[in-house]
Parts: sequence; C-alpha cells; structure tokens
Amino acid sequence: MSSSSPVLPVNSMGNDRVDQRTCLICGDRATGLHYGIISCEGCKGFFKRSICNKRVYRCSRDKNCVMSRKQRNRCQYCRLLKCLQMGMNRKAIREDGMPGGRNKSIGPVQISEEEIERIMSGQEFEGEANISWSNNGDSDHSSPGNGVSESNQPSPVSTPSSSRSVELNGFTALRDQYIGTPVSTHYQYLPHLFSYSAHSALMPPQARSLDPQSHSLINQLVSAEDLEPLGTPMLIEDGYKVTQAELFALLCRLADELLFRQIAWIKKLPFFCELSIKDYTCLLSSTWQELILLSSLTVYSKQIFGDLADVTSKYSPSDDELHRFSEEGMEVMERLIYLYRKFNQLKVSNEEYACMKAINFLNQDIRGLTNASQLEQLNKRYWYVCQDFTEYKYPHQPNRFPDLMMCLPEIRYIAGKMVNVPLEQLPLLFKAVLHSCKTSVSKE
Repeated sequence: MSSSSPVLPVNSMGNDRVDQRTCLICGDRATGLHYGIISCEGCKGFFKRSICNKRVYRCSRDKNCVMSRKQRNRCQYCRLLKCLQMGMNRKAIREDGMPGGRNKSIGPVQISEEEIERIMSGQEFEGEANISWSNNGDSDHSSPGNGVSESNQPSPVSTPSSSRSVELNGFTALRDQYIGTPVSTHYQYLPHLFSYSAHSALMPPQARSLDPQSHSLINQLVSAEDLEPLGTPMLIEDGYKVTQAELFALLCRLADELLFRQIAWIKKLPFFCELSIKDYTCLLSSTWQELILLSSLTVYSKQIFGDLADVTSKYSPSDDELHRFSEEGMEVMERLIYLYRKFNQLKVSNEEYACMKAINFLNQDIRGLTNASQLEQLNKRYWYVCQDFTEYKYPHQPNRFPDLMMCLPEIRYIAGKMVNVPLEQLPLLFKAVLHSCKTSVSKE
C-alpha cells in the first residue's frame, strides 16, 4: 500500500457532508444552535416537548440505544438522555412554551450525572408549580425556535417574557447603547438581551464608532495574548521518513507549548484579580483542550497547517493503523475539517480570537466553581464587547458575530470527543486532517 493511500479517501470524501453541520444528537442535518448546541429541528422539538411536558421515559434495553436519524424515535429515553449529555440547556426553554428560547446558554451546559438522573426519573419536576405549557405534538417538524429557522438564519421571535436589567459591574455604557434601539434580527442569537423590538427589520449597515469601553477591554485581551510564532521545531529534511513515535512526540511537545501559553495567558487577563485561584484552576482544567484547539485553528493556523502538515506528510501509517482507526476518530476528523474551513472563510482577527477565547474560558456551567454568578457577569461583558467590535469592524457582515459564536459549541464538542480517541491514533488523525485542509486551501 502506498504512503498516500490513507489520505486520498480523506480528501475525496463527500464534501457536502463536511460543509453541512450535523445534529449532535442524531446526526441529521442541523438547522442551527438550539438550546445551546447544534441540532436538527426534530431533536430541538423533542427536547422542548419532553421538558415542557415533564415527561418521564423508560428504556427497554440498556440505556445505550443508538441515536441516528432513522432510529432516534425508537427510544425516547435514550434520545432525551443524549440531549442532556450533549449539553442541551432546559433553562433556555421559554416558560410560556412559545417558540423563541430564552437564550440563556452560550453553548452546551455541563450538569452532573446526579442531576441528569433527577431529570430522567422525574424527580427534578416534583414540587414545581403546575405551569401551563403548550404542546406542539410529537411531530419532528415543530415550529422553529431559539431564533433560528431551517435556513440557519435568525427568524423573528416573540419578545422575551422577562426583560430583567442586568448590571455588568459598571459596564453600562454599552448596555445603554442598545436599550430602546431597534435591533437587527441577528441579535436574536444572543443571550442576555435587555430589550428589543420583536419585529424590527434588519437595519442597513451604518458607519459608527467603537464604544470606548469595548476598545479598552479588547486591547487588554489582545495584550494578554502571546501571538508570536510557536517555538517548537517543525522543520524536516527532504526524504526523511517520520515514524509514528516521532510524530507523536512532536504532537506532545506542541501541546506542552500551547498549554504553557494558556497558563501564562491567564495571569495577564484583565480580570485575573477578580476571580479565585480555585476557579481559575477549575476553568483551565476543563477548557485547556478547547483553548488549544481554538488557537491552533486561528492565530497559529499557518504553522499548524503549514509546517506541521509538512512533517505529517512524511509519516506513512501502517495497514494495521489504518484498519484500527475508530469511528470516533472519523467523526473528529470530519468536524475538524469543517471547522477549519469555517475559520479560514471567516479569517478571524486577533481581536475576535481574544474575545472568543475569553468567552469560552469563562464557562459558568463547569462543576466545582465557587463563584459562577461572577463568571456569568464577566462572560456577558465579553459577549457584548465582541459583538460591538464585529459590527463596528465588519458592518457589511451582519451574520459574522453569530457565525463566530456558533463555532464555540463545535469546538467544545470536538475537544470532548478527542479525549476518547486512542493516543496511538492521533498521528494518523492529524495527518488526515492536515492533508485534507491543506489540499482544500491550495485549490481555492
């Protein structure tokens, strides 16, 4: 078998499959970000009905039924269980049962196994007041909610039932900028909106200045970043054949350097003194893989998809490695290729990268935090900062901000899946991904 055989199928595999987002629950075509995760209309509607009607299901097997587009209706218990495990946020469902979620989640939520068990057994609903929920029936074609239509564009939704005023630790100038102002429909992707007109038309782009506080906070975030090229040597002589052990060792060295940069980054954050060391440790231990993945796909992408790709091209996996490559590895590979293409299309700026990284890091849903509410306030702050910057910098790209934010749950999902890929399969995974991405870019 020639050395090029393992990567040819990767490059020629169905491009349509890569270009389309798939539901994290059943694998069907996803229509957008629903209740915190990328999912299809069917699973979105099923999750909403299950939570709204406080349904308790039973599994006749071992509670590990396969979820696919064709099999998702066979076991409601396992379908709801996977919705919760993937991070669907039940608190984002509107209390009046109408379309248009409350958008409280920036991405998947993490809840304990005990809490999942309480929901699945119905204990979570005991003692709650009887709320009149609307029942949309059991059809997989429930009306679009959470502000996303089947075309994956925001759709008009009802005004949120609550318009609580949220103070952002004195960060009110940006908030006041939006209160009482007609809001473009793409804002409806966002959580924490204070007030808006439910039927406001998409406003034409208008030249405006960047809010001074946004400018200051973004500069602080960018200055905390180490944007210098990676120092790990990735040069290789022509004709040299790289072994699996050598490539694995190189990947470990790169991961070490990237992790070290994240640790140094934390100490330079503008809010470093506001949080406890325990919370920082908890956040880093839970998000370091996501931060490394985000940086590799953006600010360090030229080296990763250039120099590292040259190294991986000199590595030829054995037949045994090819046969042992898992389904988990295939899924990670396809999602990484899609995400790379998405970032390559967006051409994320250093300012956007710094904001995305802070937003992803400030995840108040991580278990073990001592001050989740403070993290939530900080998280909101940088949502608005990033939103303000993208709309100022790219006025003719009204969907740019939601496009950026929808990459975060995908990064979180991929990082979680990579943990399950056997270590010995990582060299082949990186070879396949880098080869496919480099080839696709060279053809553009």
